[in-house]
Amino acid sequence: MELRQLEYFVAVAEERNFTRAAERVNISQSGVSAQVRQLERELGAELFDRSGRAVTLTVAGKAALEPARAALAAAASVGEAVGEVTGLIRGRLTLGMVVGCTITPLFDALATFHRAHPGVSVSLVEDASDRLVDGVRAGTTDLALVGTATAAPTDLGSLTLLSERLVAAVPPRHPLAAQRRLRLRDLVAHPLICMPPGTGLRSAFDRACAARSLLPTIALQATAPDAIADLAARGLGVAVLSESMAPAYADRLTSRPVTDAETPALLALVWRDPAGPATRAFLTACRRSFGTAAWPHQDPPR
Repeated sequence: MELRQLEYFVAVAEERNFTRAAERVNISQSGVSAQVRQLERELGAELFDRSGRAVTLTVAGKAALEPARAALAAAASVGEAVGEVTGLIRGRLTLGMVVGCTITPLFDALATFHRAHPGVSVSLVEDASDRLVDGVRAGTTDLALVGTATAAPTDLGSLTLLSERLVAAVPPRHPLAAQRRLRLRDLVAHPLICMPPGTGLRSAFDRACAARSLLPTIALQATAPDAIADLAARGLGVAVLSESMAPAYADRLTSRPVTDAETPALLALVWRDPAGPATRAFLTACRRSFGTAAWPHQDPPR
């Protein structure tokens, strides 16, 4: 039994698809299939049910999954332990990022980290915030930048990067553009364009409306701020954005703060404690990139 066989087995189990698993581990699908078959022969049991469209774990596969993950984590910790002593960090860092994120300091931190630790292979994945948090909890993602309308999950370590107000953005001739300040009830009189459920911005908006018993009409949803702005510029609805997003569209949209949306939209980094050396090094790079004054803290759980 080899570590690479366990790695491929875990990849297929998590992706539920041999093709996606092969892309994840950067070898051919036939190579993944052959190694998994070899592992099954050594264990004397089939680990996957391949009869359906999605690959599913057999009873034996379910029993093997957590020990396989533990074995891979233990092997990785050997290199991490040596790296801590020698000052040379190696391994892999999987960073999750909420869809549509264009936070320049985060990319600066990633570049700084890569230059300082070239022995670490970095993977970047995009998804909705709730699924990214699930990935951190499951250990498939080392840390993730997520949006939230509340404090970060108490079972994870976290650092809040941004806490922002909600704004409405409309074309210059829209009736709301003439108002200097907007309230939520002004917005809900119009069709709205928002991010989908599962994103921090949408959660903040939904919570603010619920607190005032308002029922907004969500006409359109998009995961990327650019798409939301483009739709609003074409008169299809009022864009709901965060304060830092709006200036990018000032050439075609007029933005106004939503004064009674008291729940801020937060962007935070979350990770599973205890963090490994690569995660800790990346967090250090983030602190320097964003500046310590911009980082309200929630200490990692112990």
